[in-house]
Amino acid sequence: MSSNSPAAIAQSTTTTIQETRFSDTAVIFPDVMTESKPATEAGQSEAAERALDYLRELTPELRGAVILDGEGGALAATGAAERWAEAGAALFGAADDAGGRPADHVHVATGDGEVFAVRDGDLALVAVTERFVLASLTVFDMRAVLRDLRAEIIS
Repeated sequence: MSSNSPAAIAQSTTTTIQETRFSDTAVIFPDVMTESKPATEAGQSEAAERALDYLRELTPELRGAVILDGEGGALAATGAAERWAEAGAALFGAADDAGGRPADHVHVATGDGEVFAVRDGDLALVAVTERFVLASLTVFDMRAVLRDLRAEIIS
């Protein structure tokens, strides 16, 4: 393909546009790109609350959820945080014992609903949904929410 062919020009233009978009992102959105780590536990809890709000948008069938820190404490929950933290710890404990190693994710389906639990480093997210949700999509969304939260509280 010659460098003057329409396909070569289109590829060159697309590449240039993508490079420009990437390099200008920090200039266009400086506050977003340079956001610092919340310095306090309250800041982490606020970030976790925003993460749960986002999960609610992604998963309309969500009944409730909790985000757990590395010690198993609730950073944010849709209900009684202490009860959610205990239930999440018990779920991960059972999964860890059954598998002989820390579980990456857990999915339990019952006739009344489904439970999902996902770990990302020292953060974990446990969610209860209505029955018959798309399990792979739910786990994908939960992982994305945790990744975004981790980036927000670590960066």
